[in-house]
Amino acid sequence: MDFILALDQGTTSSRAILFDRHGQVHSLALQEFPQIFPQNGWVEHDPQTLWNTQLAVARQVLSQSNTAPNQIAALGITNQRETTLLWDRRTGQPIYNAIVWQDRRTAEFCQQLQQAGHLESIQQKTGLVLDAYFSASKIRWILDHVPHARQQADRGQLAFGTVDTWLLWNLTRGQLHATDPSNASRTLLYNLHTHQWDDDLLALFDIPRSLLPDIQPSSQILASTAPDIFSSPIPIAALIGDQQAALCGQSCFTPGLAKNTYGTGCFMLLNTGSTPVISQHKLLTTVAWQIPSVPHPLITYALEGSVFAAGAVVQWLRDGLGLIPSAAAIEPLAASVPDSAGVYLVPAFAGLGAPHWDPYARGTILGLTRATTSAHLARAALEAIAFQVADILDAMQTDSALPICQLRADGAAATNNLLLQFQADLLQIPVVRPKITETTALGAAYLAGLATGFWKNQEALQAHWQIDQRFEPRLSKAQVAHRRHRWTQAVARSRNWEENS
Repeated sequence: MDFILALDQGTTSSRAILFDRHGQVHSLALQEFPQIFPQNGWVEHDPQTLWNTQLAVARQVLSQSNTAPNQIAALGITNQRETTLLWDRRTGQPIYNAIVWQDRRTAEFCQQLQQAGHLESIQQKTGLVLDAYFSASKIRWILDHVPHARQQADRGQLAFGTVDTWLLWNLTRGQLHATDPSNASRTLLYNLHTHQWDDDLLALFDIPRSLLPDIQPSSQILASTAPDIFSSPIPIAALIGDQQAALCGQSCFTPGLAKNTYGTGCFMLLNTGSTPVISQHKLLTTVAWQIPSVPHPLITYALEGSVFAAGAVVQWLRDGLGLIPSAAAIEPLAASVPDSAGVYLVPAFAGLGAPHWDPYARGTILGLTRATTSAHLARAALEAIAFQVADILDAMQTDSALPICQLRADGAAATNNLLLQFQADLLQIPVVRPKITETTALGAAYLAGLATGFWKNQEALQAHWQIDQRFEPRLSKAQVAHRRHRWTQAVARSRNWEENS
């Protein structure tokens, strides 16, 4: 048993990675898949494409590394969260496309629930804000808009799952319908205090309990792959949402350790230990992971802040405006000027996430003059990512009362040195990039390895974490205060734009 296989089903691609006993990448395969945009603000995926691409890269990574299934100690699954699928239990066929976490079609319904006074009770039970981002309103939408779906659900014929559940169902050929607390806690249906699906929330969203998967620990042997998936069965030993997986992959096992993933969006998580901290600043309280232990399962919690547009800003400059030929080209262009010359870009393309949660905010560029160049826009775009992250970290420190002494960075945009240096300047603490940046898949691998004895304990995993580069603050506190004040003014001008149109 030489390797752990991690399946990383993300928003734009499916990946499979083999990790060795040192936590090093032995082999990797990746396949991108199309995004579906039926209407403005709607985002969907083809469920069969999610499964087919994930299966293809899993088989590819074994083939290209000449690895047999019996060399794999276990398989771990990590996934884009909140994305919602419903399928027929008898046939395994989806009844609608997967509604992606970015989708905003249910924003008005969530607003109605807020106006009806449900916001506070939902936050106390779930640790979440009442927003279209999460799964519950997406489930309701499918039940209400797909012909006969509600009748089928009432008869117990349908199954709901986030992407981890969908992959698990297909890997076992329908033998296992399950999720873990890290994914369940992103649905608006999971009670953080009882660790179960909540009947009051199910009633509020009009969702039959029969739809829901069983909740299993994040790290334990759940089943084995069906005989026809690979040439021999592989134990499935971990389920974990992608951002919690990155927290684990960054070895943030101690309260007060935080990571930020710079991807399409930004996701900062802070380990808060064994007690859920309910935010006073619109951050999310979430389950990081659950590990079986005696006499009670060990649940670790986290505070999370989500930035909707991070790498998406760079993609917009490339694809929407044509300012750069590739995402990597933004760094030299932005570095060609000493600063943004007073230009501030608020990338609220789909509203603002934490700590604002304004679905009606829209993108704004302020401070333009005739002297503004594409380089200034590129610089302002990178700085916008860092400003949004800084807003979240401030809220986390206030909510948790935990001193955050460094930020561990991962994700595709974490290769951008200019971005991470400006991030360290704004936060006035070091930002650290590890040598292994595949932290999402690594976290799933770690949990699968712990469940099977491939790795002994968390201390053994911490020994794998190594620094690639450390970014120390350079700007003065006065300079940072001025820049952040101007950013706050820019955000204020982007707020509530769509609502007032």
